[in-house]
Amino acid sequence: MTVCVHGLGYIGLPTAAVLANAGERVLGYDASQSVRESLKNGTVHVDEPGLTGLVKREVETGNLEVVTEPESADVHVVCVPTPFDEDRKEPDLSYVEQCGETIAEILRPGDTVVLESTVPPGTTTDVFRPLLESSGLVAGEDFGLAHCPETVLPGNILTELKRNDRVIGGVDAASCDVAIALYETFVDGDLRTTDATTAEFVKLIQNTFRDTNIAFANEVAKIAAEHGIDSRTAIELANEHPRVGILNPGPGVGGHCLPVDPWFLVQSSTTSELIETARQVNHSMIDYVIDELDQRVDGLAGRQIAVLGVAYKGDVDDARRSPGLDLSQKLQQRTDGRIDVRLHDPHVVDQVLDLQPLERALDGADATVIVTDHSDFAELRPTEVAEQMAGTLVFDTRAMLDAPKWESAGLEIVRI
Repeated sequence: MTVCVHGLGYIGLPTAAVLANAGERVLGYDASQSVRESLKNGTVHVDEPGLTGLVKREVETGNLEVVTEPESADVHVVCVPTPFDEDRKEPDLSYVEQCGETIAEILRPGDTVVLESTVPPGTTTDVFRPLLESSGLVAGEDFGLAHCPETVLPGNILTELKRNDRVIGGVDAASCDVAIALYETFVDGDLRTTDATTAEFVKLIQNTFRDTNIAFANEVAKIAAEHGIDSRTAIELANEHPRVGILNPGPGVGGHCLPVDPWFLVQSSTTSELIETARQVNHSMIDYVIDELDQRVDGLAGRQIAVLGVAYKGDVDDARRSPGLDLSQKLQQRTDGRIDVRLHDPHVVDQVLDLQPLERALDGADATVIVTDHSDFAELRPTEVAEQMAGTLVFDTRAMLDAPKWESAGLEIVRI
């Protein structure tokens, strides 16, 4: 079959590449001209292990063609972003809506449209479907329509696209059948079918479950600190029980999914107290880190702080809703700009961010905060760090460091 993938970002480009590698004829379209041109020139803008080589091979073979405009296809796979409005706590569905209008212009009887973008429950049937039906065709009769959310982790996307189970929600059985035929070309996991709204709901509750459990761990850490207890030791002991699996605390959550999907889930709900509280707990963890930092360095104004890690998770380059960037911004706000915050990340390349080499970030620092669990940071040598810093405080928010080893180098190690 011919597949047109709309949106060539973190999800769309890997999806297009694995479909092409599975033998499908794939047309890849992105609204960004620079993205299209870079891909045509052999430059892959998404930093993901194995992706650059795969994309280049499929472009060279002709299985993957980057097109300047969306084209007719047997299946349209929509992977456009759904930005989040932080103030209103609502998703921006404009990209999904624009894509629906575009596809309606080229939709043919017998085609199928699969929406992968993460959306609030009801979007596929109540928002996306009417736009597609402006073509004069009827979903479930003249064309197929389904929602099939992705559930992959940056840094391991290609593997998880193939191994993870998928939930396919169709507006009718025929829509599910076409989507199954599409995904079974590269998915080794189980393909489970349901209706479109349930499929949307499943993706959101998966990430909300994780966010809520992380919030519990962070709340436990705060309470443990009030009693002078090491929270991670307590959690490890608690997890010896066969029915207990508490996560480890940290500086909050980042990325596109966990800080956002709970709001997608509850935006029209009247019974979301627990979920909203969990969001508030995780969002407040950077303030907790700053409060601890402020007390231990005896005031932040005039200080120099090294922030290690602006990616939201270890060993990836994705800085979306990064706790490290949040920490930097709030430190500046807390001191009215009277603080020198130096950011370092070995994986992130961003001309907008004032990222510093490690040596410059540490040089003369009154305190160092490790925010991201990059494996590079676990390999830091404490004696060298101690020699470069002016102060002695290292706030290890991810508990990555061998505390006794670092303390023997004269540094004070603090954990959440």
